[in-house]
Amino acid sequence: MAHKRTPREAWVRAALEALTEGGPEAVRIEVLAKRLGVTKGGFYGYFEGRDQLLAEALDVWEREAAQAVIDEVEQSQGNAQERLRSLLASVKAREDTVRTEFAIREWARRDPAVAARLRRVDYARLGYVRELHDELTGDAAEAAARAAVTIGLWLAGHYMRFDTEGFDHDAVLKLVFDRMTGKAQELR
Repeated sequence: MAHKRTPREAWVRAALEALTEGGPEAVRIEVLAKRLGVTKGGFYGYFEGRDQLLAEALDVWEREAAQAVIDEVEQSQGNAQERLRSLLASVKAREDTVRTEFAIREWARRDPAVAARLRRVDYARLGYVRELHDELTGDAAEAAARAAVTIGLWLAGHYMRFDTEGFDHDAVLKLVFDRMTGKAQELR
């Protein structure tokens, strides 16, 4: 009786899950095969080795972490303020991917090739957010500052709480993001 082959995508997703849980060292073929409930022989029908699997997992992450989000927001076709708010909602809906991002950021500290991929994602995100803020404010310096604050706050908000007297973490984030997505004249 012929066995149904485990899809390539399943191997890649399992690799991303293992990476999230334990870093690149946790991405081991035998462990992934066991997780998928298959033998490791099927792996070699798709991949030449572990390095190729890790590269494809990073390809998927890179596409989903940057371009897929940008494409989704651009489909909304609103003005800059509406697209910024759509972007924030889209990112919030993907909060389950933050652990993967942080595992990749940690890996990038030790691997220059991963660091290069991470820089591409960061540049794509910052560039897009800056374009939206530039469209909103018409001020390149203001747009650059707002983009840095927007992205930086999103990242920092996963490492620390912004609770302060009278405002919980989410309320503080909302206040900042409301200010970051407001028009320049509204803030004066």
